[in-house]
Amino acid sequence: MPFSHHVPTICFGAFFAVLIPIEAMTAGMVEQEKRSKYAGQQERTIKSLSQDDIDELKKGGGWGLAKAAELNGFPGPAHLLDLKDKLVLDDEQVEKLETLYEQMTSDARKEAKTYIFLEAKLEKEFSAGRINDGLLRTALGYIEESRRKLRYIHLSAHLEATKIVTPEQVEHYNALRGYSEESDVCASVPEGHDAAMWRKHNGCGEN
Repeated sequence: MPFSHHVPTICFGAFFAVLIPIEAMTAGMVEQEKRSKYAGQQERTIKSLSQDDIDELKKGGGWGLAKAAELNGFPGPAHLLDLKDKLVLDDEQVEKLETLYEQMTSDARKEAKTYIFLEAKLEKEFSAGRINDGLLRTALGYIEESRRKLRYIHLSAHLEATKIVTPEQVEHYNALRGYSEESDVCASVPEGHDAAMWRKHNGCGEN
């Protein structure tokens, strides 16, 4: 029987049909990598502030300005009030924290209006092409002064709030917020607190 070579038939059409989409996909990925992470933000009214930023500022929210306090054992009035049952805050503590929170929020809302206005003004100078070094320095000076005031409002409120609660409550607060671990809260009832009520609010169950 004569020996014959069988040459497999290669479907080049199918090969290129697979190759072309892969090349197109790779090219698309390269183009995507070239895109700025700021793409889309050019549609903002104030480029440096998202709508979420503006909403947070207008309502007197913290906007991350008090992290130096919050993450170093100086809780703020808002979250302390949110956790008042678990922290077993007494009526006097709640009243003081509510007063502090209302004052902080009121002051922050007022200053936020100034801050947003100044950012919008800087935006207009750039968009109109009127900006120059002198205007820029002046505008940034006003903006940073307003931001400093905003930060002080929130940080000082954290400072005052910490004076209202006990060290044990701060420790428990930090644990509840996920910042730290604490000793057995069920076994460590703060001085002056009813033991049964403390254990009930902290889900300790029957002992």
